Amino acid sequence: MRLDKWLWAARFYRTRALACDAIGTGHLRVGGERVKPAHPLKVGDRVSVRRRGLAWEIEVLALADRRGSATEAATLYREDAAGAAARNEEIARRRAAAPPRFPGRPTKRDRRALDDFLDEP
Repeated sequence: MRLDKWLWAARFYRTRALACDAIGTGHLRVGGERVKPAHPLKVGDRVSVRRRGLAWEIEVLALADRRGSATEAATLYREDAAGAAARNEEIARRRAAAPPRFPGRPTKRDRRALDDFLDEP
């Protein structure tokens, strides 16, 4: 089965085109090697996926011809426990260091106060 089709069926990417783009840019490796979207994937292959600065180290357990539910997709692969722990730590670190959120556009009163503050010598 093609790598891009499997990634789509395993719900790592929403479309095969997105999977092809990620493979082409080197965000996916099979057995530590860069591959092309048409690379034949076999049961037992080790695939490393990098998305949005997060990494997955997975082993292919089954092949699927169609895209099923998320629970079906989870049965297609097994994730390395150490990789999952590292990814969860990274997610927690990012949430803790989240940039401050502003309430939105300043009101007329806020803008006037800022203008007064900046105009003072």
